[in-house]
Amino acid sequence: MPKGGCACGNVRLNYTGEPSAKALCHCTDCKKITGSAYSTNIVIPSEGFEVTSGKPKSWKKKADSGESIETFFCGDCGTTMWRETPTFGDNKAFKVGVLDTLSGFNDAKPDLELYAPQRASWLQPVAGATQLKGMPGSEEV
Repeated sequence: MPKGGCACGNVRLNYTGEPSAKALCHCTDCKKITGSAYSTNIVIPSEGFEVTSGKPKSWKKKADSGESIETFFCGDCGTTMWRETPTFGDNKAFKVGVLDTLSGFNDAKPDLELYAPQRASWLQPVAGATQLKGMPGSEEV
């Protein structure tokens, strides 16, 4: 069972089940919430997801899809841990950076790159990953 948590350790979580997608996202929103060039995500079923300690905070905004997207983070250290939106159905976009082990990172090798045209020019595409102009269902680059 993969486990993880925020940087300060106050919020801990785990999940069971296999990811339905593994994706890097290059959209402006993901860059801002991670403070990095992209976010690395796995889409996991809500059914096997559990917050085991702490109480995350959240905030909502309108996504490109027009649906709301809710971001869950630690109120103490600010680590973004997952996101939820009707676009994902009964799943969560789990931020891989909160996983505890290197094997968790290795198992999350992306098979998709979202918003690929917004990728920083100094980054190379992930070998073998499908390059999309937006979210799943959008055109390939």
